[in-house]
Amino acid sequence: MALLKNIFSSKTEKGGEFYTAVKKIITFSPKNLSFYQKAFTHRSLNKKTSEGNTISYERLEFLGDAVLGMVIAAHLFKKVPTGDEGYLTKMRSKVVSREHLNELGRDLNLIKFVRTSVPSNQFGQNIHGNLFEALVGAIYLDRGFSYCEKFIQKRVIKPYVDIQKLEGKIISYKSLFIEWCQKNKKEFKFNVYEDTGKENLKYFAVKLQLDDKTVAKARATSKKKAEERAAKRAYYKLKRTMENKKK
Repeated sequence: MALLKNIFSSKTEKGGEFYTAVKKIITFSPKNLSFYQKAFTHRSLNKKTSEGNTISYERLEFLGDAVLGMVIAAHLFKKVPTGDEGYLTKMRSKVVSREHLNELGRDLNLIKFVRTSVPSNQFGQNIHGNLFEALVGAIYLDRGFSYCEKFIQKRVIKPYVDIQKLEGKIISYKSLFIEWCQKNKKEFKFNVYEDTGKENLKYFAVKLQLDDKTVAKARATSKKKAEERAAKRAYYKLKRTMENKKK
């Protein structure tokens, strides 16, 4: 299977295309390009270290997730001195939500660097956020925490972290809907069933019932996504009622 065409396969030494592209994204000079090469290597290549360990972006993704969470937590701690633990945790979750990380990865077009044996149309949307976290992990190993903080400040905090906007942002319509039902003693149920139809992909359909009445329907390639979509539709359908009862 052909590899994705990308500039990763071009020269990677200092002054090469990959070096120049990485420098442009992180806004400072990388020292050890091998960390960044790993950050864009998919496990489908079956690359191994001399010790036999798999080389892929997944370990760097784990590291980057931790560093990103730390920098965002420190920023919120300083920025909102009146925020308690619950508030700060919720706000951090909004910044590092999978949806937001995917947006960050797409904005930087990180997928064009991926070295893989899998066609790009087979990747899910989360590949964008995974690569962004892996890039943060690579920066940490290459230049340390202070450079990671500099990168996150420039690429995440300054353009995206607006406290007032974040406070009103909904990260899970399902959680919001369930919380509202519990507070108002409403009976609800997500009825999920497989719905392949005539398509090749497996789909799941959801009927969301409120007090034995269907208030929304949705379908997606996973049960979780289908339930979230149904809850979002139910929220906008019942928005006025839900917001009035919150007061």
